[in-house]
Amino acid sequence: MTAPAVERFVDLHAHSTASDGAFPPAELIAYARSANLLAVALTDHDTLAGLPEAREAARETGIEVVAGVELSAVDGERETHLLGLHLVDVDGLDARLAEFRATRITRAEQIVRRLNELGVPVTTDAVLSEAGEGAVGRPHVARAIIKGGWVRDNREAFDRYLGAGRPAFVQKHQLSLADAIRIVHDAGGVAVYAHPGSEGNRERIEPMVALGLDGVEVKHPSHSADDVARLGALTEFFGMVPSGGSDWHGATGGPRVLGNQKVPAAWMDRQRERAARYASAGA
Repeated sequence: MTAPAVERFVDLHAHSTASDGAFPPAELIAYARSANLLAVALTDHDTLAGLPEAREAARETGIEVVAGVELSAVDGERETHLLGLHLVDVDGLDARLAEFRATRITRAEQIVRRLNELGVPVTTDAVLSEAGEGAVGRPHVARAIIKGGWVRDNREAFDRYLGAGRPAFVQKHQLSLADAIRIVHDAGGVAVYAHPGSEGNRERIEPMVALGLDGVEVKHPSHSADDVARLGALTEFFGMVPSGGSDWHGATGGPRVLGNQKVPAAWMDRQRERAARYASAGA
């Protein structure tokens, strides 16, 4: 008697040291292999620099590496995170994102100045050292001030200094949601609303569909069972594609472990079919 086939899953939201993840791209692939994933999307913030290493590491594993990116955009007064998945023109998009990465360094410098004014003598060099070759962000500032002994942990760093509304908070470069979606489409990818949670209702999503939104991240560690059901229904109602992932930054336990969301490979196939329309338009 033949044993039933074991269903394999994908993870379409993961980060590496190319942005604010804890492990380099090659180790992401090692974790994906341990999780028996069919595919993983590398979705670093504002950069695609980790893709060559990830793809080289995956070459002998049979794991597909989906070219992705996570963008921070503004939609009215709200910050909205957008995933670009199945990107084709990686070099062209990365050139456009170079400007965003430069604004990240400027922002880090401004945060450091504010921290210094608050009596935290961290340096920009210490923050950039934490980022390495990756796109610098607030998690790197947090790591630097933890190492310096000015806060105990990441939670205290954000609650006391770095979170929105806290004294060292500096707003990101403002990219409109419409422009973010256009950038993803120009690169041949699909634009997915990342981790909408309880804000993912019809009133919120319908205007985004009008801007060209392709999909919604239905499965995410921050989503409740009700969120998953509601977002899945809205995705189908608007004729979009579902997505999901762990939003992995290096966790080895808990809900954010790579592959923990059990995202069906069929969702990736639907995304790829939708992405074909943008790839062919740019050919």
